[in-house]
Amino acid sequence: MPYLYRDSKPRPPALPSAARATHGSGKAYEELRQECLRAGVLFEDTDFPACNSSLFFSEKPPVPFIWKRPTEIVKDPKFILGGATRTDICQGDLGDCWLLAALASLTLNEKMLARVVPLDQNFGPDYAGIFHFQFWQHNEWVDIVIDDRLPTFNGRLVFLHSADHNEFWSALLEKAYAKLNGSYEALKGGSSIEAMEDFTGGVGEMYEVKKAPDNFYEILEKALRRCSMVGCSINTSSVAESEAKTPFGLIKGHAYSVTGIDKVSYRGQQVQLIRIRNPWGQVEWNGPWSDNSLEWRSVSPAEQRRLSREALDDGEFWMKFEDFKVHFDKVEICNLTPDALEDSTAHKWEVTIHQGSWVRGSTAGGCRNFLETFWTNPQIKLHLTEKDDGQDECTFIAALMQKDRRKLKRFGAEMLTIGYSIYESPGRDGHLGKDFFRYHPSKARSKTYINLREVSNRFKLPPGDYILVPTTFEPHQEADFCLRIFSEKKAITEDLDKNVAIDLPEPPSPTPSSEETEEEKQLRALFEQISGNDMEISAEELEYVLNAVLKKIKNIKFKNLSVISCRNIISLMDTSGNGKLEFDEFKVFWEKMKKWINIFLQFDFNKSGSMSSYELRSALKAAGYQLDNYLLQLIVLRYSDEQFQIEFDDFLNCLIRLENASRVFQALSVKNKEFINLNIGE
Repeated sequence: MPYLYRDSKPRPPALPSAARATHGSGKAYEELRQECLRAGVLFEDTDFPACNSSLFFSEKPPVPFIWKRPTEIVKDPKFILGGATRTDICQGDLGDCWLLAALASLTLNEKMLARVVPLDQNFGPDYAGIFHFQFWQHNEWVDIVIDDRLPTFNGRLVFLHSADHNEFWSALLEKAYAKLNGSYEALKGGSSIEAMEDFTGGVGEMYEVKKAPDNFYEILEKALRRCSMVGCSINTSSVAESEAKTPFGLIKGHAYSVTGIDKVSYRGQQVQLIRIRNPWGQVEWNGPWSDNSLEWRSVSPAEQRRLSREALDDGEFWMKFEDFKVHFDKVEICNLTPDALEDSTAHKWEVTIHQGSWVRGSTAGGCRNFLETFWTNPQIKLHLTEKDDGQDECTFIAALMQKDRRKLKRFGAEMLTIGYSIYESPGRDGHLGKDFFRYHPSKARSKTYINLREVSNRFKLPPGDYILVPTTFEPHQEADFCLRIFSEKKAITEDLDKNVAIDLPEPPSPTPSSEETEEEKQLRALFEQISGNDMEISAEELEYVLNAVLKKIKNIKFKNLSVISCRNIISLMDTSGNGKLEFDEFKVFWEKMKKWINIFLQFDFNKSGSMSSYELRSALKAAGYQLDNYLLQLIVLRYSDEQFQIEFDDFLNCLIRLENASRVFQALSVKNKEFINLNIGE
């Protein structure tokens, strides 16, 4: 499926109260529920049916799963039993520990949880077999409706389940998230920060523990105090190490939640502790400060109660912060609002959001390593006008997210390697060309190009104008993206590729026959030979002339001009309206075509006879057309071949259609102005 740039205008962040209904029927949750209650039936979701296609897309279930409603599994099902807590999250036979770790963090904030898990649903008298959940997706909140049929084997839930067998909110949420992403299999493997952002609309930051700043403990303490969601993991050096257990009871390549951080008085000293949870609901750290370690004997019962310390095999454990830094490698923090974690002051941040696309042949230029195409990527201008309070610089976070890759897994899509570069603006408007990037280094860039859904970094730059270029690492890779800019003070952003402008020269006046050049005389002789006595040529005659002439030009690749193309040329040039070209009209077109040939040759940089589709933006601008990304992408899809090359006949057809369209547009503009003036005069 092609990825097309739609609308990249900066937008405000979405509010959860305005969650968009997504069911295929076009009906919202409450309407569907009431329909079922009136009909006396239990809801069955045709958008996500109880069948194998909702489970897996690349394999068959290892055993025959049976879809059952909670009322068929237990006698007295409950949606939430005794409050939704992190102990309600026990991993099943699906590799989605990243999702479960984020979910455990979500339960630590009742307000956030109630946003994702609406509390207006249960298994009570108005039960209709329908539930709904809300998730953030690319600057909007969506409401996902599901039925409550869940995959089971031998009467037990196969995937996520609660420690209480008659509690089902977590299993139903997992199903809703699977529906959002296309299937349960699509949830295999991921980063906790991805789910954290989908639960909050927040912005993520990632730390390598071994390279973390000296105040890392304070950073985590502040993050948890602000209800940020925090996850952690241990790197693996090979696929074989994935989910391998260390001698200390920790699992490599596994997503954990950070659920608490505190200090405890131990033998007259303050010891920094951190609380971690394994979403399996079991398998815990067995080193110092683990559930049954000797250290706890030296801590008073009151202090243990304050820390909610219990020696249970529930997957949650305390460990010394110094040990945490030794054994864990990565920490992910999702800030509900991107408040600065480096100081003690909370800030209200400004947020703008751009939607865009990388499309092969036009706007998928790859990173700076590929200079010939890098400049063709989308470009966003960032105006930093106000310094931070008491500072000489402006703070902002740039978060680049690739969209829907998990949903597209069933079609073979994988996470692309993405990143961005930031340049100081040269002070002129419009899309920056290749030479600018050849001679100007970047002022800042993402720390790395990585195959995660989102890449985000925090920057401090002096006030001024900057150009941000979001890219994939390799050129020609297609995806839709969402770019979020969080700034401490108000920042203005604009898309450099949004404007459409036409600047065509006036056609030359006909030359009197007595003043014709030698070339014009030869052209007249050719015209008379083809046209006959009426001195006009039809579309068929024009087709013959142009194909004969263009095929003789050695340094351009040319297939054939069709009679339809020639009718379009006549439509463009015919001032008398008789459907034919007179000599003066033909001569004006001939001058246009000579100019277009020169432009084509100018942008055929490798002298191959065809032009790279990535050069089309510049070539069209030289011909008088400035297009936005959406129009450019459509034209490239229409006129380029599989190698992103455009031959001259396609270039000519493109220009003819553009000029015809511009004539219509200009005529309509004149009529609209006359209409406005008429009304003003009245």
